[in-house]
Amino acid sequence: MAEPTVLRDDLDLPVRLGPHPPRRVVSLVPSLTEAVAATAPGLLVGATDWCSHPADLTVTRIGGTKNPDVPGILALEPDLVLANDEENRRPDLDALRAAGVPVWVTDIRTLDDAFRSLDQLLTAACRLPRPAWLDEAEAAWHDVRPAADGPRAVVPIWRRPWMVLGRDTFAGDLLHRLGLRLVHADHPERYPAVPLPELLASRPELVVLPDEPYRFTAEDGPEAFPDVPAALVSGRHLTWYGPSLATAPTVLRQAIEHPFVQGSLGTP
Repeated sequence: MAEPTVLRDDLDLPVRLGPHPPRRVVSLVPSLTEAVAATAPGLLVGATDWCSHPADLTVTRIGGTKNPDVPGILALEPDLVLANDEENRRPDLDALRAAGVPVWVTDIRTLDDAFRSLDQLLTAACRLPRPAWLDEAEAAWHDVRPAADGPRAVVPIWRRPWMVLGRDTFAGDLLHRLGLRLVHADHPERYPAVPLPELLASRPELVVLPDEPYRFTAEDGPEAFPDVPAALVSGRHLTWYGPSLATAPTVLRQAIEHPFVQGSLGTP
C-alpha cells in the first residue's frame, strides 16, 4: 500500500497528502482558483464567492475568503484545501485541519515568491505537470526593468478610511518592477491607514487606483487627488498571482503610462 506524502507549505507547516494525487480540491483564494482551473479544471469542487475567474467556473460556492462555510467545505469531502496566509483566517484553516482535511497555505510577498509558490503548489501538492501559463508569466516579467527615476506614487486600496500599500506587498513589488517609487514602501505597516491630508502632503506624482479590494473608478477616487495623475488599474492584474501574471506587465504599464488628471476638488 502506498504511503501518504508529507510536504511543507509556504509557512513551513507539514501537509499530509494521500498516496494518490488530489482529486477534489477546494480553493479559498481567487488567484489560486484561477491557477488550478487553468491547469486542471476537473480538480476543483469548491471555491469562494469571490472567485470570479474563469468566468465559466461551475463549482460549489462556499462563502467568502474571510467567512468560509466550513461545514459546507467538509461536505464536499476535499482531499486538499488551498489557502493564503493573508487572505484567509487561521481559525477557519485550523478547523479544517482538525477535521482531517489537508490545508496548503501560500505566503506571497513578491513576484519571485509567486512563481516559486505556484510551482510548488501545482507540481508538488497537486502533482500536476508544470503549466505552460506559468512559463509564459515568468517570460513576460523576465525583461521588465524599472526606470531609476520613476514617479513617486501612492497606492490606495481602501477608502473610508484611506488605506495604502506599505512595505512588503506583492502588489508593491510589481509596481516597483514597473518603475514606480511607492511613497509608503518603507512604512512599518504593510497596509497602513493614512489620512487623505497626509497623502496629499506627501506630494505624489501619481496615484494608482485599483478596482479591488475597493472598487475605485473614474468617478470614485481620482477626485480626492486634484491635479495628480491617476492610473486606474486592474486589481486582478495587480494583486492576483496566477495566469493573469502573463499579461500583467502590459496591462499595468498601459494604465500607468496613460493616466488622467482630475481637476476638481476632492472629498475625503
